[in-house]
Amino acid sequence: MPPSFPVPPPGRYLRSARPWRAAAYLLGGSLTGTLALTVLTLLAVCGTALAPVLVGLPLLGALALAGVPFAALERRRLRLLHPGAAPLPDPHRDPDRTGLAAWARTRFGEQATWRELGYAVLAATLLWPLELLAVGAAFIVPGDLIATPVMLALDGEQANPLKIHGVTGYPVALLCAAAGLLLLPLCLYGLGAAAAARAALARLVLGPGRDDDLAVKVTELTSSRARLAAAFDAERRRIERDLHDGAQLRLVALSMTLGLARLDAPPGSPLAAQLAAAHAEAGAALTSLRELVHGIHPQVLTDRGLSDAVADIADRSPIPVDTDFDLPGRLSEQVESAGYFFVSETLANAAKHSGANRITVTGRHDGNRLTVEVADDGRGGADAARGSGLTGLADRMSVVDGRLTLTSPPGGPTLLRVEIPCIPKAP
Repeated sequence: MPPSFPVPPPGRYLRSARPWRAAAYLLGGSLTGTLALTVLTLLAVCGTALAPVLVGLPLLGALALAGVPFAALERRRLRLLHPGAAPLPDPHRDPDRTGLAAWARTRFGEQATWRELGYAVLAATLLWPLELLAVGAAFIVPGDLIATPVMLALDGEQANPLKIHGVTGYPVALLCAAAGLLLLPLCLYGLGAAAAARAALARLVLGPGRDDDLAVKVTELTSSRARLAAAFDAERRRIERDLHDGAQLRLVALSMTLGLARLDAPPGSPLAAQLAAAHAEAGAALTSLRELVHGIHPQVLTDRGLSDAVADIADRSPIPVDTDFDLPGRLSEQVESAGYFFVSETLANAAKHSGANRITVTGRHDGNRLTVEVADDGRGGADAARGSGLTGLADRMSVVDGRLTLTSPPGGPTLLRVEIPCIPKAP
């Protein structure tokens, strides 16, 4: 982060606009501080007085959030000191939903909101008088000394620089003016130092804290992970479409052509045997391709939703599977895809390791989350640490903020549950 008020060499500093920008920054702070004092006092008094009749509660809420616009103004004012510096980042997160209620709920839960309120109170009670005093001292004290000969000439008898000494002669008056001229650069440097200290305090309090940075990074990481998952699912669907509409149709055509060629070949001839073998290989390749396409992204999931897709995979399971899904409608593509592959991989693991005779798959939606359970009557003892595929399944569910739980005592039964926060699509 660049310094808020870098100080150049003395000659350049006094010839530049920096002293005037420092004065403008401090004067602006005194104005915003008095405005904050007025607003905070009105909100506190009116909110407290009207709280018994509930009218004051919104005012007290506004009092708690009053630091947010004040801090936004303070972050913009920092550009007065160093126009070329990068703006101070906003520490606030974007609400997860639109609307005033979502915005207020997010702001009340952030540490930055309370830091900004404390800063507004500090500026309203302590900082603005100090800023006004710093600007006044920097210009009034040397200015009054420099003006001593003029005041003596106007009065004719006596001048009182700084109201502490009576000057009756021009030699002393000129000496006071010279002292004022020497004091002015020092006061201007003091003004710059005061502005720099004020800006450093603003950057420290109003910029993103360590917790804010961590929250922003977590939010960005979550968003990027969701985008990658969405892109991955879209690519899976594209590959499935290309294989289904391209290679699969060509294999079907090849199989039909070989079948027709077998009809024209002389029975019992070497050509007939070769055509029969080629026809069988084409059929096997077509079956393998169909299984591959179904594993990449089943078309039934896209067309008819999670319930029918789970019923389809249950029909192809080597272990009998009972399905019971009660969903209010279609869910988002990511959630449906995650739920489907959760069931698919769990059934595959159960067929390899569980020794179960029967599996039950249930799915429910309570308005806020999808819950899918897969239970089997196998030997149990499933453990993610032993490389049973549960770790990869948990990683896949985490992409959609799903929570995976496993209950598998030795001897069984085994219950695997996933909960995915989601809302149904609008019809």
